[in-house]
Amino acid sequence: MANSAPRPPASEFRKRFLARQTVVGTFIKTPAPQTIEVLGDMGFDFVVIDGEHAPFDRTTTGYGLLAARASGTAGIVRVPDATASTILSVLDDGATGVLVPHVSSVETAQDVVAACRYRGGKRGFANTTRAGRYGAMGFAEHTEAQDSGVTVIAMIEDPEALDVIDDIVAVDGIDGFFVGRGDLTAAFQAPGMDAPVVRQAAEKIIKAVTAAGKTVCIMVGGKAEAEDFASLGASAFIVSSDHGFMRQAAGKALADMAELNR
Repeated sequence: MANSAPRPPASEFRKRFLARQTVVGTFIKTPAPQTIEVLGDMGFDFVVIDGEHAPFDRTTTGYGLLAARASGTAGIVRVPDATASTILSVLDDGATGVLVPHVSSVETAQDVVAACRYRGGKRGFANTTRAGRYGAMGFAEHTEAQDSGVTVIAMIEDPEALDVIDDIVAVDGIDGFFVGRGDLTAAFQAPGMDAPVVRQAAEKIIKAVTAAGKTVCIMVGGKAEAEDFASLGASAFIVSSDHGFMRQAAGKALADMAELNR
């Protein structure tokens, strides 16, 4: 059943994200547009096309972003790395924003901003792309629309980033920060994401981000965990993935059907 509450248009996503309104998204692991269409139609505020851990290439990423537009949800791409060429490709293909992994230094954060912005940055210009409506938008219109509409989210997921977190979050041009509890758990060799060392790291990141007046994004297991992190200052939440939803629903259906044999 689709969400009955009206969802603001995807063009307003960055404005809502910066205002720290509650937004809910999910990861997309399947390189096909149909899952994005379904989840977008359900009412998710955004989807994150996972170019780091799923088998997306430029073509399938482009199809995914087209599906996001068709279903009215904001299409964010988790790029596999922070290089300017990688970021440029998804922005030209019409991404609403990028989720950039392993931003563990001020220099990397500054490079990410430069790759995403025209004014004050170094983004390569092209308006004959989906982002520029294939040439329908002129130079000024296109650069203004992209600089005002592209959402830049840096992932803090390395222990070394914690040592300079206040400096990283102060970098102008990054809109928000994702608390990467999964990679932090692995780096700390902790038994799980609820381990005290991971919790302390998450709280340190959230405190720094909120003090800088920026938005905290975090992946949660459900409502209870979202409420917990919302109380600390998080407002953008990623819940599960298309694979996760499929396993959950399929598992329940299979378990229900197994009761026929009892």
